[in-house]
Amino acid sequence: MSEPLVLGIETSCDETAIGIVRGRTLLANEIASSVEEHARFGGVVPEIASRAHLEAILPSIERAVKDAKISLKDLDAIAVTAGPGLVGALLVGTASASGLAQGLGIPLYGVNHLAAHVSVDYLTHDLPTDPTIALLVSGGHSSLLKVDDITGSITKLGATMDDAAGEAFDKIARILDLGFPGGPAIDREARNGSPTAIDFPRGLTMKSDWETRPYDFSFSGLKTAVARYIEQTPTNVRADVAASFQEAVVDVLLLKALAACKSTGIDSLVIAGGVAANSRLREVATERCAKAGIQLRIPSPALCTDNGAMVAALGSLMVSAGRPATQGAFDADSSLQVERVSL
Repeated sequence: MSEPLVLGIETSCDETAIGIVRGRTLLANEIASSVEEHARFGGVVPEIASRAHLEAILPSIERAVKDAKISLKDLDAIAVTAGPGLVGALLVGTASASGLAQGLGIPLYGVNHLAAHVSVDYLTHDLPTDPTIALLVSGGHSSLLKVDDITGSITKLGATMDDAAGEAFDKIARILDLGFPGGPAIDREARNGSPTAIDFPRGLTMKSDWETRPYDFSFSGLKTAVARYIEQTPTNVRADVAASFQEAVVDVLLLKALAACKSTGIDSLVIAGGVAANSRLREVATERCAKAGIQLRIPSPALCTDNGAMVAALGSLMVSAGRPATQGAFDADSSLQVERVSL
């Protein structure tokens, strides 16, 4: 089936997201976020997220079907995020997808959230990207992946050893009193500051680190350095702190990603995940990849954060590749490893 019609359901965190694709064409991308309900807590509260998903999922499916101008009976398959993520939130999505697929009598694919983030790139062009290096950066994950086949062959080259990049953004934004979520807030504030004003540390970039863990990330030391700087410098310029912190994160992410491209001989880089919407990361990545002769692909900002389109895209690719659907009842896996693309 060259252009399967697939509905994707994403409920791994605080967005109830439904996407519908036909092959590589996006027909609908409906997102109901509960971020405002979490903002006063400074982070996502799992119980609040789960309840918000329960309230939003059916209306979101109905709106997506209407936007796509299709009927549920037209669907060829359903894909749903099976993990990783918040287990209660995931269960809302998997239960809804299972019931809908059984009711319609169509295949169901329980897919990996991280692989789905990379898959959304396939909605933006018609060219093949396998193999590619993928830099996945979000609130919960910072990973470097070697993708030989997005539907079944992904190798994790490295990952965060502590805070993920997005998590570091949230924590520094809280210290700077910029609000939640931290990524967009830091990005906005940094535009008024200098990225070279403060020389913050670049984690895991010493010679010994390149020899022993070249593709791993660590942002906890950077976070501590920023916090200490703010404590010890009462007259600090908040915009300079935001810009210099952001520059340190961007620098490390791209140093590692381009090193992975060079060592593997792969001249394609996909950057995905919520942090991929960061304007400075996109700007510097464009400059460095052009200089290194690397083909860079970054989804539009709207497709970087969690969305149903990415899940539907991976489901469509699974159907087209002839991958087997998920059989029978299955549990959500909050710690599903990226090497396992589907259940």
